[in-house]
Amino acid sequence: MLIHPWDAAPDEEALAFVRANEFGHLIASGRDRDVPVVVPTQFLLADASTILLHLARPNPVWPAIEENPAVVMAVAGDWAYVEGAWKALPGTDEDPRLGVPTTYYAAVQLVCHAEIVDDPDGKLGILRAQLARLDHDLADPAEHYRRLPGIRGLRLAVQKINGKFKYGGNVDEAHRRYVAERLAERGGPGDRAARDHLLRGLG
Repeated sequence: MLIHPWDAAPDEEALAFVRANEFGHLIASGRDRDVPVVVPTQFLLADASTILLHLARPNPVWPAIEENPAVVMAVAGDWAYVEGAWKALPGTDEDPRLGVPTTYYAAVQLVCHAEIVDDPDGKLGILRAQLARLDHDLADPAEHYRRLPGIRGLRLAVQKINGKFKYGGNVDEAHRRYVAERLAERGGPGDRAARDHLLRGLG
């Protein structure tokens, strides 16, 4: 992922975004494959260096992880299309027709070492941790003990954090505030989140 200096997100900010968006794509390249295996999945960022999740045993990702435990968990969101005309400030000689459109977005890619968890106690621990974050008033996962063979757990050790918050950090404050106003006016899906990121970057 290309990350310009003005788009780079500090690790703490990148992890906060991941924690607020615990659904992403697990990418395992394996060895000597034509394409990597990409799995959309819910997960739990247990702490700054650990991701927990479980997947069905027939999932095609397992052979790829066994071949090569280096994986990526990719999370992206809070995106909004920025119209070209928004790049031109009113009352200036900037021509709205010549504005260059772009897309604002947040993206974090966590490079990890994957450990497959197959023992029942380990899988139960992962399930309990995920349910503690996501659900309430359910029976303990041990009540479904006979179903445990149908899943495998994953513990990902985060080794590198690549965070990108692309929200106009390469332009001056006046242009960024003008875009923020246009996002507020349009109010489409993702516009509010993108505007919040943009304004937060202004301090």
